[in-house]
Amino acid sequence: MPPVRISDALRAVVFEPTRNLTEALDEFYAPDYTHRSDGETLDRAGFVEMVTRVRGQIVSGTVRVLDELREGLRYAERHVYEITLADGSTAQREIAIFGTYAEDGRFRHLSETGFDLPADDIA
Repeated sequence: MPPVRISDALRAVVFEPTRNLTEALDEFYAPDYTHRSDGETLDRAGFVEMVTRVRGQIVSGTVRVLDELREGLRYAERHVYEITLADGSTAQREIAIFGTYAEDGRFRHLSETGFDLPADDIA
């Protein structure tokens, strides 16, 4: 299986959810997946809980990849996403991600950090 990409995972899991969440998560994230975001680390179960909550709040979203690198089992990516929430508000963030793949090409661990972008910075 070729290595997965975070932009594809975001589309399938959160931004354009057209299939079962468990199936989508299983496609992109290994059973022993861990996720670190701004200092908090979640195991797979905690990640699923967080994604379930977020998925219910987001009406639509897009992701634009700025940089993406793979070397062996290592992965790095930087993207900008724009989302519209159920309450009608919008958000734009730039995210940097570093992580590793499992042997089967799914994500084993990702660490991310990011910052909000003003609406006029999105072009």
